[in-house]
Amino acid sequence: MSKVILKGFIIIPDRDLEMVKQELPVHSELTRREPGCLVFEVTPNESSPNRFEVYEEFSSKAAFDSHQVRVKSSRWGQVTSNAERHYEIIE
Repeated sequence: MSKVILKGFIIIPDRDLEMVKQELPVHSELTRREPGCLVFEVTPNESSPNRFEVYEEFSSKAAFDSHQVRVKSSRWGQVTSNAERHYEIIE
């Protein structure tokens, strides 16, 4: 099995920005504890406060898919439901 890399960015609407900032540490910790998570970074962009750079590596497609399922039903999934996602996924 080969690893899966997701990279790109999200844009958060002003109305959701504070909730996203509050939830990000919890989301990051939960994701890093997931089986197969190798790297997980969501970093605020210094010049654009609504933009967050995203880089993820998972050990396999199954681990990545499991992460996606968890996120959709999580608090993070709720607070980022209005986010614009701009990702590239490399398998």
